[in-house]
Amino acid sequence: MNLVIKPQPYRRALQSWLIIVTTMITLSGCVTALVAGAAIATVDILHDRRSAGEYVDDATIELTAKRILLEKPAYRSGAHVKTVSWNGILLITGEIDDELTKQELVAKLSSIQGVRQLVDETTITGKTALLARTNDAWITSKVKSKLLVKTGLDANRVKVITTRGTVYLMGIVTQREANKATDIARAVKGVAKVVKVFEYSEDTAA
Repeated sequence: MNLVIKPQPYRRALQSWLIIVTTMITLSGCVTALVAGAAIATVDILHDRRSAGEYVDDATIELTAKRILLEKPAYRSGAHVKTVSWNGILLITGEIDDELTKQELVAKLSSIQGVRQLVDETTITGKTALLARTNDAWITSKVKSKLLVKTGLDANRVKVITTRGTVYLMGIVTQREANKATDIARAVKGVAKVVKVFEYSEDTAA
């Protein structure tokens, strides 16, 4: 899947910082955790190819998506869905019990403010077993570590999501980086398929 990178409008730094602070307070409820979380977020932003505004927008999209997934008993009991946003592209993976629930969720997630494209990789099937999810987590960890060691692409450059043995790669990368990351992920034991959900920058990008 090849996506064309599009410049995003400028967001004011003050607005971005206020959203970060509000989000941290909501998630932590603790001043100490807030300070630590804000410090980590600042480091992440500095090492990210997204702007500060885009970084915060994605965090807000993911938080909203999680709230949607918890808002109805049918969603909580009938779906096991992962949601990841990168530069306004919302990827959803996982399992949903029935087509009606899937359609409702896709419509609601697509309508979240800031989502410019939704990539739906969910399937109509029962939830994966705990062992399968544990294996997915192991694959994700292995792919991340190999990407960092072999290419220097950390989690702030390439996001790795694994569902049922399929690895999804997201981020703003050069074509060369995309090809290298794909080859590395494919070589990891247990990976059934690699899906690229990349946006591409100039090959001279760091």
